[in-house]
Amino acid sequence: MIFTIAARELRGLFLSPLAWTLLAVMQGLLAWIFIILVGDFQGLQGRLAGLENAPGVTDRVAAPLFRVAAWGLLLVTPLLTMRLFSEERRTGTLDLLLSAPVGISTIVFGKYLGVLLFLLTLVALVALMPLTLAAGAALDFGKLAAGVLDLSLLAASFAAAGLYLSALTTQPAVAAAATFGLLLAFWIVDAVGVSQGAISPLFAYLSLPRHGDALLLGLFRSQDLAYYLLFSAAFLGLTIRRLDYARLRG
Repeated sequence: MIFTIAARELRGLFLSPLAWTLLAVMQGLLAWIFIILVGDFQGLQGRLAGLENAPGVTDRVAAPLFRVAAWGLLLVTPLLTMRLFSEERRTGTLDLLLSAPVGISTIVFGKYLGVLLFLLTLVALVALMPLTLAAGAALDFGKLAAGVLDLSLLAASFAAAGLYLSALTTQPAVAAAATFGLLLAFWIVDAVGVSQGAISPLFAYLSLPRHGDALLLGLFRSQDLAYYLLFSAAFLGLTIRRLDYARLRG
């Protein structure tokens, strides 16, 4: 049943003009940035050739591209998740869905999986850009895979937060704004936690991009993976609890 709901959500996204517009705009901007990064790398090759342990094309092109793509996910995800529950609450179809003989967790995971698959499609398209350089350059496929994993984990975290905030309101625009505000807060929380030139360990740990920095360098750390998984699980659990309360109240 989870996959049935996920397929329904994924089909709805691929039939949505908004989703296609966001996908096209993001891919167009990232392709433009990718071309600029490749041009800059070509211009630096003469100077990099004489350096020991000089950064390769993966460090100079793929990693910066993935950092920009992460910001793109931050902007796009709230617009993709805003209607997941808020639209159904506004139209009254959520009450019918909650009264069906389907578990709350099944509904939540189905909707979550549907939007996550769409976001992972976007991540895959981003990953194809640096892969096109493999024919003429030496790519570090380990670092490339780590960067793709970072984007995938970010997409999973963003989707979980957007799903929860969509369940709190009947207005998709409010859900989108709240999701963006929440994700931005987790994005810049380390800057808020700066005290006397040092970053608070708590705020540094809560910062979403800090856990991705190591992956973009090709370093896989279990605490980074645990952070993203706990982030996603926490918001999925909150969504289940919110809908369970709505079912009991109804």
